[in-house]
Amino acid sequence: MLLAVDVGNSMINLGVFEDENLVANLRVSTDARRSADEYGLTLRDLLALNGVEASRITGVCMCSVVPPLTGVFEELCETYFKVKPLTVTAGVRTGLQISYDNPRDVGADRIVDAVAAIELYGQPTIIVDFGTATVFDAVSRDGVYLGGAIAPGINVAAEALFLNTSQLRRVELVAPKSAIGQNTSAALQAGLVLGYADLVTGLVGRFKSELGQDAKVIGTGGLANIISKESDVFDAINQDLTLIGLRLIYNMNKGKGPLTKAAQLEETRGRTASE
Repeated sequence: MLLAVDVGNSMINLGVFEDENLVANLRVSTDARRSADEYGLTLRDLLALNGVEASRITGVCMCSVVPPLTGVFEELCETYFKVKPLTVTAGVRTGLQISYDNPRDVGADRIVDAVAAIELYGQPTIIVDFGTATVFDAVSRDGVYLGGAIAPGINVAAEALFLNTSQLRRVELVAPKSAIGQNTSAALQAGLVLGYADLVTGLVGRFKSELGQDAKVIGTGGLANIISKESDVFDAINQDLTLIGLRLIYNMNKGKGPLTKAAQLEETRGRTASE
């Protein structure tokens, strides 16, 4: 079994794959103060509750945007699962060509998402990840990662309003009955949920004007389902996109599966360039 680990700023998403099947999906809060033993015991118990014994984990692939926790999870994998994890960094083959001023600045999760999106949906592709930040990624028609846009996440914006104002309160992030809120809660929900839906619609429209109107739009992340109800730009919502990308990259690097479509496109470009 393969354990895929996506260490994000707010949540850590974990998936257990048996061959290509995702058989368990777990989420724990991100806390850079926790030790390898604390996380290790938590994961062992959560896996057991889902019918997965730690001894059945034979491989781990992870990506992390929280540097203090990268080493923590590498340590717990060796201690509790007896395996050295494959951590997606600059030295790991992904098959994805990156057209960015400094490719090392691209978050590992963005690369993993792009690999999975090409594999599942083709290209050109636009990925919208609703996490601590709302991140837009663009993949060109020939499978090159071009870059994207980053906006504050919805929860971050909501918390900033609560912390920096005297009379605004925390509200449930659901769409109100109308855009014109007739009380403070509804007004906040209109600004946050409907406002972000229009942010997504507008930026996706701009991306399509550069990529092509046939670009597929894929949503992922915690609030993707809520925003997708208020915007018709999405072709698919896939909450497991990052985990699937980790599985693909792990299998390719370990020789346990075929090249990803991203890698095949890169090889084709290389052969064309040499002719």
